[in-house]
Amino acid sequence: MVKLTAELIEQSAQYTNPVRDRELDLRGYKIPVIENLGATLDQFDTIDLSDNDIRKLDGFPLLRRLKTILLNNNRVVRIAENLEESLPALDTLILSNNNMLELGDLDALSTVKNLKHLSLLRNPVQAKKHYRLYVIHKVPQLRVLDFQRIRQKEREAAGKLFRGKKGTALAADIGKRSKTFTPGEKLPDKPSGPSKEDINLIKAAITKAKTLDEVERLNQMLKTGVIPGKELKRLRADQADEEEEMETMNGT
Repeated sequence: MVKLTAELIEQSAQYTNPVRDRELDLRGYKIPVIENLGATLDQFDTIDLSDNDIRKLDGFPLLRRLKTILLNNNRVVRIAENLEESLPALDTLILSNNNMLELGDLDALSTVKNLKHLSLLRNPVQAKKHYRLYVIHKVPQLRVLDFQRIRQKEREAAGKLFRGKKGTALAADIGKRSKTFTPGEKLPDKPSGPSKEDINLIKAAITKAKTLDEVERLNQMLKTGVIPGKELKRLRADQADEEEEMETMNGT
């Protein structure tokens, strides 16, 4: 494991990414704890901490500029309270392939008012009953969850499900939090990477790419831990729905 020091930050790759954000690349160092990010001098829009051993989303100084955090392939089990106090501009949080277990563990994101994009793909919490509606209910500012645009119908369904005394009781029942980690307790296994099937889908998607824009889009999807073959289908369906909605609006 490598400690996240000011020296490491200074030596790491820094560049302007394809969406023209200033990005700091801290991938793959086996960093266990987020610390010393004050050394960035708040000069970055995006920080990539993928492929490390981080267990808790905390330890941030005040970073007014930071909009995007990439944390694919870590061990994250907990999100700190009041994250918005340190990261007031946080818009995108990618937590694909981590160890978020309980729906209640996501409640801390409700106060991050600028959060619009969240990915929890390949986290155990995804398997919880009412997962998507619960997140939409608790984090209403979200626009995209797991790379799927949140529909008005979903917002209405979430409002209906968690309305009134029964809805409040349901939210309390399913919104439990994970137990606090006890020293000496075995750490959760690090989530595994893509399967053989996923790797084949990735290769096929890259082979079929016909334009530089599509190649770049695939690269961005790969970087955020998304499997193109499955997710492109969803994104294209979303795009088709959006175009249909626009045609309907224009025709009225």
